[in-house]
Amino acid sequence: MKLRQGLKPLLWAMLGIACSSTLHAELAQNISVDIRALSLGNAVTADPPGISAVHFNPAGLTHIQGLQTDLQNLLVDFNIRREFQAPPGFNVFGYSDDPVVCNDPADDGEKICRNFKDYGVSKVASPSLYVPVLKRFVNWPRGLPLAAPLAGVAYKPPGSKFTYATAAYAPLVAGFNQDDDDPGNFMGQQVAMERITYLAPSAAYQISDNLSVGASFGMSYMGIGLSTDLRFPNELIGVLRLMDEDICAPFKENGSLVTDLLLFGICNAKEGVGPFKKFGRLEVALEQSLSPTYNLGILWEPNNDFAFGMVYQSNANMKLKGRYKVINAAGGPALIDALNSSVTGQILVALLGFPSYMPPEESGLVSLNLEYPAHFQAGIKYKIVPDVQLNLDVGWTDFTAWGSFPFKFDREVSALRIAKLLTNGATSTSLDFPLKFRSPWNFGFGMEYSMTDRLKFRLGYEPRKSAIPDYRRNPMVPINNAQMFGTGIGYRFDQDTEIDLTAMHLRSKDSIPANTSSLANQTGVNNLLLNPYAGLDIKTSTKITILGIAYRTRW
Repeated sequence: MKLRQGLKPLLWAMLGIACSSTLHAELAQNISVDIRALSLGNAVTADPPGISAVHFNPAGLTHIQGLQTDLQNLLVDFNIRREFQAPPGFNVFGYSDDPVVCNDPADDGEKICRNFKDYGVSKVASPSLYVPVLKRFVNWPRGLPLAAPLAGVAYKPPGSKFTYATAAYAPLVAGFNQDDDDPGNFMGQQVAMERITYLAPSAAYQISDNLSVGASFGMSYMGIGLSTDLRFPNELIGVLRLMDEDICAPFKENGSLVTDLLLFGICNAKEGVGPFKKFGRLEVALEQSLSPTYNLGILWEPNNDFAFGMVYQSNANMKLKGRYKVINAAGGPALIDALNSSVTGQILVALLGFPSYMPPEESGLVSLNLEYPAHFQAGIKYKIVPDVQLNLDVGWTDFTAWGSFPFKFDREVSALRIAKLLTNGATSTSLDFPLKFRSPWNFGFGMEYSMTDRLKFRLGYEPRKSAIPDYRRNPMVPINNAQMFGTGIGYRFDQDTEIDLTAMHLRSKDSIPANTSSLANQTGVNNLLLNPYAGLDIKTSTKITILGIAYRTRW
């Protein structure tokens, strides 16, 4: 049977999707829902913002009178930077000429780097989106901020205790692309993850003058896309380079049956492999058109100075479906062909279960059972003086639901037969990646100053604890802990018309010393698949800036 895909690219594809999903969700949660919430550090469970209460606390919809529409627009700009540096003594099986950190000319015949860079720099070029209808990436024009329109409508009949609403918003949108020669391309040249709620029928009921409850039912699209280069700086790949460049060199032009038998035909390879060579490229896209969730909220307002709110946002059990494609570089197929050119090589291939052929390009179908994690949040608002209001929220997201990512294929895949020998959780038609994330509690703080009956100023701060353990940190989307700062202005033109202006800035910095993360830079024979920057120190920096405007009017 022909191999449907090389083992390493297949496993790396699944890992990339797992990391992309988790890290994007952690970084971008609640930054593209409502601009007033951003200006208050998302501490709005007891002070829900207009129709966006559909998401933050549906009980808050009871504040709406008559027919109201909300229109919002966000301009998003971000800067993602990674730095790779060779620590003292850096090498992979004696080789240190990694082009990510080495300035030496390629193929100069030297295995030790003579001129290390201060650091290799990776920069995001522009945002990227995965467009469902086109089923392809769309890169936003470089230098232009990403525009994201949001909208909602709500209606409370005169004299009724019920309020009805719906909204279109994005609980999660993140994506980027990089230039072709960027050193960060081995962990995603193009990455996109989107959860877009396109319809959210909601209702709230005012039980009494100070107590309300509400519920919303969200219908969302979920999509994940990844396009990345592949390489495997590992001791085992270093052995193959040693054999190609040192042991096989004398026999390249005058090999014999004896050398073929003793060296398993490896010396017949027309192209060598090495720890710092590109192994191939993969493209993966998974999506689900309808992913339902529900939100339940309660709002207690005993007086004008104090309120308490609580919301539960349900999980969503999804089965994302899509395709993968791998383009193999010349080295891998050449090695397989060389092994099969020798009798002893064929025996070795049979004993290890290796393929008899590796195609230059292969594609197939794949699915992922993914749980979008549940979220709980509770908060208070309190007016310390008549003109100054403080908001405080505490929230928890069930990222432990992402203990592992199970991938399933529509047929038996030869590569997975090999994977069973090298990794736990693999069968001939499935692959389970353990992630082992945690579910921290996070806080949000907001302050609102009413300068006049028409004009309000807002400040917000949200320190975000990472759900990713230190030994699983990863530069695909660089984040560990983050801080979000918000500020805004609200102005009421008349009784029925309001406008909000917001500026938000989120920053995250991280340092991943060499050999500390099994999803980035760990060395060792047993880390063949998951560490494209093995042995390197990694520093990351993410900055996201959002400018937003909201127009709210009643009819």
